[in-house]
Amino acid sequence: MIVERFQLTGKNALVTGSTKGLGAAIALALAEAGANVVIHGRTSDPHDICGRIREFGRRSVFIAADLADGPACLQLFEKAVEALGTIDILVNNAGIIRRSPASEFPPQDWDEVIAVNLTAAFRLCQLAGNRMLERGAGGKIVNIASLLSFQGGVFVPSYAAAKGGLVQLTKALANEWASRGINVNAIAPGYMATENTAALRKDPDRSRQILERIPSGRWGKPCDVSGAAIFLCSPASEYVHGHVLVVDGGWLAR
Repeated sequence: MIVERFQLTGKNALVTGSTKGLGAAIALALAEAGANVVIHGRTSDPHDICGRIREFGRRSVFIAADLADGPACLQLFEKAVEALGTIDILVNNAGIIRRSPASEFPPQDWDEVIAVNLTAAFRLCQLAGNRMLERGAGGKIVNIASLLSFQGGVFVPSYAAAKGGLVQLTKALANEWASRGINVNAIAPGYMATENTAALRKDPDRSRQILERIPSGRWGKPCDVSGAAIFLCSPASEYVHGHVLVVDGGWLAR
């Protein structure tokens, strides 16, 4: 049955930045589809996503790591493997954003955004990819990109650069690993109601301008990315490589 192609029973997943927002929604969706999930956050897990995952009868642990710190990626991955035995699915969702005019953009903000949104994603892809290649059983890697992978945005040069780079990284890794059974793809969410867009949503003029541009007429919700995540992490996407699946309410079509 086709529905069985979307099942993740017995698979083990690591979802970064998954204590809230898009990451939490993706983690819960993967668990509902059958996967055990490692939850990651910079500090503690305040929302007990692990407990909600266990309610589905899956295994789940929380691991704290600051991905702006290079060695933390290795520590996170090793702890995730230790907890679940293998990692069959990696979702690079962790990300930060800093806003400032480009002419005044602080160097430390540039470095931190690139470190978390791009460098850490590559390092985790590398770690997961190497383990998947060694096992010879394939795997799924999904990078969470953005509309700013395609557009420049305003006052977010480091974020746009990182998300643009993440799409190219996705394609580069897909070229290398597709023949080895590893699917590397990306999801590009549109304007979602998360902490990253809180400032925009609080600005009446900017919020109105954004909503007027979205054909669906609303801000996206974290659960809107769940179906895309399950598809790209499941056997249903076996022949999908290097693709960027846009979930934007029609923004780019406008």
